[in-house]
Amino acid sequence: MKTYRLAKQNFALDLSGKGAELSGGRWNSKGVSVVYTSQSRALCLVEIAVHVPVGIVPMNYFLTEIEIPDEIEFYPVSEKNLPHDWNSFLHSPFTQKIGDDFVAANKFLILKVPSAVVQGDFNYLINPKHPDFGLLKVIQTEPFTFDKRLFT
Repeated sequence: MKTYRLAKQNFALDLSGKGAELSGGRWNSKGVSVVYTSQSRALCLVEIAVHVPVGIVPMNYFLTEIEIPDEIEFYPVSEKNLPHDWNSFLHSPFTQKIGDDFVAANKFLILKVPSAVVQGDFNYLINPKHPDFGLLKVIQTEPFTFDKRLFT
């Protein structure tokens, strides 16, 4: 399986989860390292775009393609097991606890979560401290240009 990640050039190959650890996110609290990836390039774009103010085009981004071996099991989170407001604009402590528990248990390398932005699509969170982390392969990293029409 391939997953995709958009990041500023300086962090394109940084799969340490430090960015998420410093800021927290929908699926992790501050202090918990996790690498956010998406099932497609398009979902990556949308996941970035929703966090950018109108009129500002993100610059200096790179798209990283990551291969996850097929034999790697992942932990799926079903939307039907989430509270009705799980995808609200402010991050829910409920979803953060799911990600925090996933990392703490260290049983799975990948947590499959529904996208809060695109219904029916999924993001894949990678636990950089899992023993199987070394099995991931960065296939390629390339500059990514956002279409200006999305931000006007």
